[in-house]
Amino acid sequence: MKKTKNLRADRSVSGEDGVLRRIRKSISEVGIPKSGLHLGMGDDAALFQPAKGCEVILTCDWFLEGTHFLRDVHPPDAVGWKCLARALSDIAAMGGVPRCFLLSLALPATHTGRWLDGFLRGLGRASRRFQCVLAGGDTTRRKEILINVSVVGEVRSGKALLRSRAKPGEVLFVSGRLGEAELGLRLIRRSKRRLNFRDPLLQMHLYPEPRLALGHWLAEKRLASAMMDLSDGLSVDLPRLCAASGVGAQIRADKIPTVRPRGVAGSAADDPKELALHGGEDYELLFTVPKRKVRQLPRSFQGIPLTAIGEITRQRSLLLIDAAGQEAPLPKRGWDPFRKSP
Repeated sequence: MKKTKNLRADRSVSGEDGVLRRIRKSISEVGIPKSGLHLGMGDDAALFQPAKGCEVILTCDWFLEGTHFLRDVHPPDAVGWKCLARALSDIAAMGGVPRCFLLSLALPATHTGRWLDGFLRGLGRASRRFQCVLAGGDTTRRKEILINVSVVGEVRSGKALLRSRAKPGEVLFVSGRLGEAELGLRLIRRSKRRLNFRDPLLQMHLYPEPRLALGHWLAEKRLASAMMDLSDGLSVDLPRLCAASGVGAQIRADKIPTVRPRGVAGSAADDPKELALHGGEDYELLFTVPKRKVRQLPRSFQGIPLTAIGEITRQRSLLLIDAAGQEAPLPKRGWDPFRKSP
């Protein structure tokens, strides 16, 4: 009886059909043209038709309670926004345009009311902001909240940017500033009082912006040769790009764009360089540019800084060069879900 009263107080819905109706009502397709959907939500499966002359991009991403967000700490609308934004970052990394997505959602019955409404508000805002339509998915009941988002995108045939095309001598670039999302997460974890979720230092952690316009522009202008997004930290993701291309890299520690904590928000452990090298969930773009094309690249794109941080090398080593010119192997301390705890 007590559980039933709590559900009613939270205005939770009963049954999977009720949850689905709530999702369909909340996620509007208004103002999202050219989705490529011939049949969307409401049937056994969706039907998608890519535009003429385009290849289809497919990607999926988990967003798990306890691993990626804390149910009682992170605002539900931030969870909704971020679960789509982080999946869309993979589309940006290929130079593509998102078209539609599938949502698989497992949650307890106690969270099919206010929490679900907040989650759907954030998801709906992200859907409209990034012009990506909800095409369907699946729901089920579980003690913890598990979210999986699959995205369908498009890229003009032959223009997809891959990790495997970096060449020795090319210049290595990153977008934005690195380490800001990790700093936001640390501030949330350390806080012992009510947080102001509008704090600018928390925004990149709570509401990341996938670099879709930048990725598409780099692909269309054929400026980048290889590209990927930074989701697990520069020290983990750069080796992946180099391994795919069969190359190495040298990066300059003093060139890496870092976050600048204000006032007493951070702690002595929040070294900007360490955050930039090893902090995850930045969702910035890491890309290589042939030297002959570097002059065509602006210092910023739509207000997002573009910074040269190093060079691709023939030797397959990964070196970090400090301000004094001293070289050392790049330590690999970014995010790895299978790494054993010390």
